[in-house]
Order: sequence, then structure tokens, then C-alpha cells
Amino acid sequence: MKRFGDRRDGIKVRDKDAMHKLINHIKPNRCDSDVFINKKMDVTLLVKYMENKKRQEKDLTYYHLFLTVIAKTIYNKPLLNRFVINKDLYDRNEVSIGFTAKSDYSDESRDILSIVKVLPDDTLENVKASVIRSVKKVRNNEESGTNKVISILGKFPKFMISLIVKIVKFMDRHDMLPKSMIEDNLYYSSVIVSNLGSIHSGAIYHNLTDFGTSSILVTIGEIQLEKTIINNKEEERYMCEFGINIDERIADGVYFVKSINLMQDILNKPELLERRVSEKVEETTKYKY
Repeated sequence: MKRFGDRRDGIKVRDKDAMHKLINHIKPNRCDSDVFINKKMDVTLLVKYMENKKRQEKDLTYYHLFLTVIAKTIYNKPLLNRFVINKDLYDRNEVSIGFTAKSDYSDESRDILSIVKVLPDDTLENVKASVIRSVKKVRNNEESGTNKVISILGKFPKFMISLIVKIVKFMDRHDMLPKSMIEDNLYYSSVIVSNLGSIHSGAIYHNLTDFGTSSILVTIGEIQLEKTIINNKEEERYMCEFGINIDERIADGVYFVKSINLMQDILNKPELLERRVSEKVEETTKYKY
């Protein structure tokens, strides 16, 4: 049941400890609370899984796999699905992944904002279908309300844009924006993902923004065969670099490290992607305190 202080997209966290109450005032801006994480992950077993799946599913891509891995990680580590706005901490109502898609790869093509919502019972097949539908809309020039608003605002003179953005940010902080402006807006997703491997690039760090509620931004680099040391022996493994920006106010450093290790656990067992994303995944890394 919604209570005073809750938002349409989240439930206010009311049992915060003193530190998490103070940090939202000490660091009121998301861009001031950016934590940068660079991690190369072993995707050897994922590559083998993909080779087998591609025989039956020609339209399956690594992007579909990685988005499902990320969604499964968030469902298993729910504090990742929190956000801070107007100095308050919230649990997000749903898991969603935001990304931009281009109508084509020409230099003049526009970036179109898109969101894929991932339900608890969804599997890899559901995530793949949702992404394909979303990209198809972009290719067919079917713009959402958010993209239409952006197109209209871009035609205003600079002084008017500045005033309108201030009003929009105020409405944003107080949960007053219309649904049409946030429904397909990637800045209101659980995580924003950019697949740079598709253009043969490594991962980068991309700053979070003080607009919207997204607390995590992930860039995915190109999968490459590299020599690495496994159990004191040199082996060739497929590795993929991830650049992760995360709002440190939603959880602590230990939680973030555990989340990344859990992500590697899922990559090591890609068959888990065929099960419900909300299904519990056993963590293999043991911690000492």
C-alpha cells in the first residue's frame, strides 16, 4: 500500500541507518556519488553456450545474453535496484534496462531512448523478444512520448530550454512528471546499458546524471581471446571488459563486489539464463570477515 513519501516508481526506504541518512545530504547529487568499477570477466563458457544456441536461434545476440545476466544479478541483489532522489532513498518498483538504439549506423542517425522491463518470471527468451520489439520500433521510426518531447524541446531557443529544463528537474524531484515523459526514458531505468563491443570498442566509464532515477550505468566491451593464469597455469580464455558506474549511496562497497562476483557466477553457468530471472543463484565466492 502506497504511503506518504512514496513515489509512483518506488517505495521510500524508511529504515536507513544514520550514515545512509547523512550521505544523501553530504552528497546530494548523483554525479558526485559516482563509483567507477572496471572489471574483466571470463565469458568462455558463455561463448560456448552462444555457439550452441545460435544453431537454433539465429536472431540471438550477446547483447540479449548480457542483459539477461544483468537482470538476473539485480533480482538476486535487490539493493542494486534502489535510487536516491530529492535526498531520499527508494526501492524501485520494477526491474528495467535502458539503452539507446540508432535507426541506422550513419553519422547523422539519431539516438532513440528505449526501456525493456524485465518481470520476475522472464527468461532469456522474454528478454530477447522485448529487445527485438524495442529495436524494431526504432527501425520503423515509432517514437515514444519521451523521444517526441525531446524532439520538440530541441527546437526552442536556448534561454527557453534552460528555463524548461529547470522546471522539468523540479517536477522530476517531486514525482510530478507525466507518465509519457518517463515511461520509455532510460534515465528512469534500473540500469543503463551500452554495448560497445558491437562497434569493436572496449568498455568506457560513462557518468551518471542528476536527472531521473538510474543508479547504475554499464558499458560492455568487445569479447577477446586472451592469455590468463588459471590455477597457476597459463590458459587462453574469452574475456570481456565491463565499465560500471554506480551511485555509492544505494549500498556499500562490499555489496557491490559481491554483486560483481555473482555476475561472474552467472556467466560461468549460462544455462541459468533459461530459468526465471528472479530465481536464486548460489554464490560461489566465500568471504572472510
